[in-house]
Amino acid sequence: MAVIVTDTGFGPDDWTGGFTALADLPANGPVPGVDVPSDADPATLQDRLAEIEAIRIDFPSFADGRGFTIARRLRLMGFAGRLRARGHVIADQYAMARRAGFDEAEISDALAARQPEAQWLRRADWQAHDYQSRLRRLA
Repeated sequence: MAVIVTDTGFGPDDWTGGFTALADLPANGPVPGVDVPSDADPATLQDRLAEIEAIRIDFPSFADGRGFTIARRLRLMGFAGRLRARGHVIADQYAMARRAGFDEAEISDALAARQPEAQWLRRADWQAHDYQSRLRRLA
């Protein structure tokens, strides 16, 4: 079972489209969701972004930040769909995940028990805690 984390806290997974592994992506046609490993090159999806409704990027370890880079690159390439971080994302990384372009995080029940909803909600006001925005206001 998984817990979905958004700016409003913990919730159930309401995504019903399913996810296809990037390696198993069909050559053409719409695909509801794509699972992207942390070592993937997002450029491989460049010509398919309009056909994809959701992308889920794997975080095999909380110390592996490649997923943040993938998310940012996908948003810069124009992906406007649902972007989900999955795996070992911790509450302290939630604000960074949102700034990178993620809409939500999918965490295990065990992680949700170790880091309760209140810890995630403290980072939910991610726009207010962006040091670059604070610096721009001072300039």
